[in-house]
Amino acid sequence: MTNPHKNKPWFKFLSNKYVWVLLFFSTWMIFLDNYSYFDHRFLDKQMDELEDNAAYYKGEIKKDQENIKQLKNSEQIEKYAREKYYMKKDSEDIYIIEFEGDTVEKK
Repeated sequence: MTNPHKNKPWFKFLSNKYVWVLLFFSTWMIFLDNYSYFDHRFLDKQMDELEDNAAYYKGEIKKDQENIKQLKNSEQIEKYAREKYYMKKDSEDIYIIEFEGDTVEKK
């Protein structure tokens, strides 16, 4: 009994052993390997997030360094203490006014 599809081009292509090896290899590399395409995508996303975090924290470090430079001045220390911790001189009174539904966030 002969195969009726034996002389067709698609049958010749699919019966080639190199095609099967190539399909097996590509399937293995895309889905099953430790260094698969999906693992690389996941790791690339993590790297992008970590690089964004690093850039954010470098900016925050620069801001903090500027604040440290400013706080070397005694007037700036006094201003910071008054704004942040509501400190006052002995002869002063401080009134904190808060409105209901105020949109300003406290830090």
